[in-house]
Amino acid sequence: MKIIEARSSDLRALLEVEKQAFGEDEGPVIVELVKALLEDPTAKPFLSLVALDDQGVVGHVLFTKAQIAENEDVPVSLLAPIAVAPDLQRKGIGGRLIAEGLRLLTERGIALVFVLGHPEYYPRHGFKPAGLFGFQAPYPIPAEAADAWMVLALNPGALDRAKGRVLCADKLARPQYWKE
Repeated sequence: MKIIEARSSDLRALLEVEKQAFGEDEGPVIVELVKALLEDPTAKPFLSLVALDDQGVVGHVLFTKAQIAENEDVPVSLLAPIAVAPDLQRKGIGGRLIAEGLRLLTERGIALVFVLGHPEYYPRHGFKPAGLFGFQAPYPIPAEAADAWMVLALNPGALDRAKGRVLCADKLARPQYWKE
Protein backbone atom coordinates (compact mmCIF):
# COMPACT_ATOMS: atom_id res chain seq x y z
CA MET A 1 0.00 0.00 0.00
CA LYS A 2 1.29 3.42 -0.99
CA ILE A 3 -0.06 6.83 -0.06
CA ILE A 4 0.75 9.51 -2.65
CA GLU A 5 -0.51 12.90 -3.76
CA ALA A 6 -3.31 12.37 -6.25
CA ARG A 7 -2.45 12.93 -9.89
CA SER A 8 -4.89 14.09 -12.54
CA SER A 9 -4.81 10.53 -13.92
CA ASP A 10 -6.21 9.30 -10.55
CA LEU A 11 -9.34 11.47 -10.70
CA ARG A 12 -11.75 8.93 -12.21
CA ALA A 13 -10.65 6.18 -9.81
CA LEU A 14 -10.71 8.37 -6.68
CA LEU A 15 -14.19 9.61 -7.56
CA GLU A 16 -15.32 6.00 -7.94
CA VAL A 17 -13.96 5.20 -4.47
CA GLU A 18 -15.86 8.20 -3.06
CA LYS A 19 -19.05 7.04 -4.77
CA GLN A 20 -18.73 3.47 -3.50
CA ALA A 21 -17.74 4.47 0.04
CA PHE A 22 -20.64 6.88 0.50
CA GLY A 23 -23.24 4.63 -1.15
CA GLU A 24 -26.07 5.21 -3.56
CA ASP A 25 -27.69 8.09 -1.69
CA GLU A 26 -24.70 10.21 -0.65
CA GLY A 27 -22.10 8.99 -3.16
CA PRO A 28 -23.18 11.11 -6.14
CA VAL A 29 -23.38 14.22 -3.93
CA ILE A 30 -19.88 13.61 -2.55
CA VAL A 31 -18.48 12.98 -6.05
CA GLU A 32 -19.85 16.34 -7.22
CA LEU A 33 -18.48 18.03 -4.09
CA VAL A 34 -14.98 16.60 -4.62
CA LYS A 35 -14.96 17.64 -8.29
CA ALA A 36 -16.13 21.13 -7.33
CA LEU A 37 -13.55 21.49 -4.54
CA LEU A 38 -10.71 20.43 -6.83
CA GLU A 39 -11.68 23.27 -9.18
CA ASP A 40 -12.54 25.86 -6.49
CA PRO A 41 -9.81 28.54 -6.21
CA THR A 42 -10.91 29.27 -2.61
CA ALA A 43 -10.06 25.64 -1.68
CA LYS A 44 -6.43 26.06 -2.73
CA PRO A 45 -3.90 25.17 -1.71
CA PHE A 46 -5.43 21.77 -1.12
CA LEU A 47 -3.91 18.39 -0.43
CA SER A 48 -5.47 15.41 -2.19
CA LEU A 49 -4.01 12.00 -1.32
CA VAL A 50 -4.80 8.54 -2.64
CA ALA A 51 -4.08 5.09 -1.24
CA LEU A 52 -2.87 2.70 -3.92
CA ASP A 53 -2.64 -1.07 -3.89
CA ASP A 54 -2.19 -3.61 -6.69
CA GLN A 55 -5.72 -2.87 -7.92
CA GLY A 56 -5.16 0.90 -8.11
CA VAL A 57 -6.83 3.65 -6.04
CA VAL A 58 -8.53 2.23 -2.93
CA GLY A 59 -8.77 5.35 -0.77
CA HIS A 60 -8.85 9.13 -0.95
CA VAL A 61 -8.66 12.07 1.43
CA LEU A 62 -8.99 15.75 0.66
CA PHE A 63 -7.77 18.63 2.82
CA THR A 64 -8.82 22.09 1.60
CA LYS A 65 -7.87 25.59 2.63
CA ALA A 66 -9.90 27.19 5.37
CA GLN A 67 -9.43 30.21 7.61
CA ILE A 68 -10.58 31.58 10.92
CA ALA A 69 -12.66 34.71 10.43
CA GLU A 70 -11.00 36.74 13.16
CA ASN A 71 -7.52 35.21 12.74
CA GLU A 72 -6.80 34.98 9.02
CA ASP A 73 -3.03 34.80 9.62
CA VAL A 74 -3.31 31.32 11.21
CA PRO A 75 -2.93 28.68 8.45
CA VAL A 76 -5.87 26.27 8.59
CA SER A 77 -7.07 23.25 6.64
CA LEU A 78 -10.31 21.28 6.58
CA LEU A 79 -10.46 17.50 6.15
CA ALA A 80 -13.40 16.52 3.93
CA PRO A 81 -14.08 14.03 2.59
CA ILE A 82 -12.25 10.78 3.27
CA ALA A 83 -13.23 7.51 1.62
CA VAL A 84 -11.98 3.94 1.42
CA ALA A 85 -13.30 1.24 -0.89
CA PRO A 86 -16.03 -0.63 1.05
CA ASP A 87 -14.33 -4.04 0.91
CA LEU A 88 -11.13 -2.54 2.40
CA GLN A 89 -12.65 -0.49 5.21
CA ARG A 90 -11.57 -1.13 8.81
CA LYS A 91 -8.08 -2.16 7.69
CA GLY A 92 -6.25 1.07 8.62
CA ILE A 93 -6.22 2.68 5.17
CA GLY A 94 -8.22 5.73 6.29
CA GLY A 95 -5.89 6.18 9.25
CA ARG A 96 -2.85 6.00 7.01
CA LEU A 97 -4.35 8.59 4.66
CA ILE A 98 -5.04 10.92 7.59
CA ALA A 99 -1.59 10.41 9.12
CA GLU A 100 0.21 11.14 5.85
CA GLY A 101 -2.00 14.16 5.22
CA LEU A 102 -1.27 15.55 8.68
CA ARG A 103 2.45 14.95 8.19
CA LEU A 104 2.48 16.82 4.88
CA LEU A 105 0.31 19.65 6.22
CA THR A 106 2.69 20.06 9.16
CA GLU A 107 5.61 20.32 6.73
CA ARG A 108 3.67 22.95 4.79
CA GLY A 109 3.12 25.10 7.87
CA ILE A 110 -0.56 24.42 8.54
CA ALA A 111 -1.35 25.15 12.21
CA LEU A 112 -4.84 23.67 12.63
CA VAL A 113 -6.93 21.02 10.88
CA PHE A 114 -10.72 20.85 11.32
CA VAL A 115 -13.16 18.05 10.52
CA LEU A 116 -16.86 17.38 10.91
CA GLY A 117 -17.04 13.64 11.42
CA HIS A 118 -17.60 10.65 13.66
CA PRO A 119 -16.65 11.54 17.25
CA GLU A 120 -15.56 7.94 17.86
CA TYR A 121 -13.17 7.82 14.88
CA TYR A 122 -11.28 11.11 14.62
CA PRO A 123 -10.12 11.35 18.25
CA ARG A 124 -7.98 8.25 17.50
CA HIS A 125 -6.00 10.58 15.25
CA GLY A 126 -5.70 13.36 17.81
CA PHE A 127 -8.78 15.44 17.02
CA LYS A 128 -10.70 17.06 19.88
CA PRO A 129 -14.07 18.85 20.02
CA ALA A 130 -13.43 22.26 18.44
CA GLY A 131 -16.10 24.05 20.46
CA LEU A 132 -14.09 23.46 23.62
CA PHE A 133 -11.36 25.66 22.12
CA GLY A 134 -13.65 28.45 20.92
CA PHE A 135 -14.07 27.43 17.26
CA GLN A 136 -17.41 27.55 15.48
CA ALA A 137 -18.17 25.60 12.31
CA PRO A 138 -19.07 27.45 9.11
CA TYR A 139 -22.71 26.59 9.87
CA PRO A 140 -24.22 25.91 13.29
CA ILE A 141 -23.85 22.35 14.53
CA PRO A 142 -26.79 21.07 16.63
CA ALA A 143 -25.91 20.63 20.31
CA GLU A 144 -26.38 16.86 20.15
CA ALA A 145 -23.70 16.66 17.42
CA ALA A 146 -21.29 19.25 18.86
CA ASP A 147 -18.57 16.64 19.45
CA ALA A 148 -18.54 15.89 15.70
CA TRP A 149 -16.96 19.31 15.00
CA MET A 150 -13.27 18.72 15.81
CA VAL A 151 -9.84 20.32 15.60
CA LEU A 152 -6.26 19.11 15.70
CA ALA A 153 -3.30 21.40 16.37
CA LEU A 154 -0.29 20.59 14.20
CA ASN A 155 2.12 22.84 16.05
CA PRO A 156 2.52 23.82 19.70
CA GLY A 157 0.45 26.76 20.82
CA ALA A 158 -1.75 26.81 17.72
CA LEU A 159 -4.93 26.41 19.78
CA ASP A 160 -3.96 29.47 21.83
CA ARG A 161 -3.31 31.70 18.80
CA ALA A 162 -6.82 31.70 17.36
CA LYS A 163 -10.52 31.47 18.16
CA GLY A 164 -13.66 32.12 16.14
CA ARG A 165 -15.71 30.95 13.21
CA VAL A 166 -14.02 28.75 10.63
CA LEU A 167 -14.60 29.74 7.02
CA CYS A 168 -14.31 27.07 4.36
CA ALA A 169 -13.97 26.97 0.58
CA ASP A 170 -16.90 28.46 -1.33
CA LYS A 171 -18.04 25.10 -2.75
CA LEU A 172 -18.18 23.62 0.76
CA ALA A 173 -19.96 26.62 2.27
CA ARG A 174 -23.46 25.18 1.97
CA PRO A 175 -25.63 24.12 4.93
CA GLN A 176 -26.26 20.62 3.58
CA TYR A 177 -22.58 19.72 4.07
CA TRP A 178 -22.64 20.70 7.76
CA LYS A 179 -24.86 18.00 9.18
CA GLU A 180 -23.47 15.05 11.05
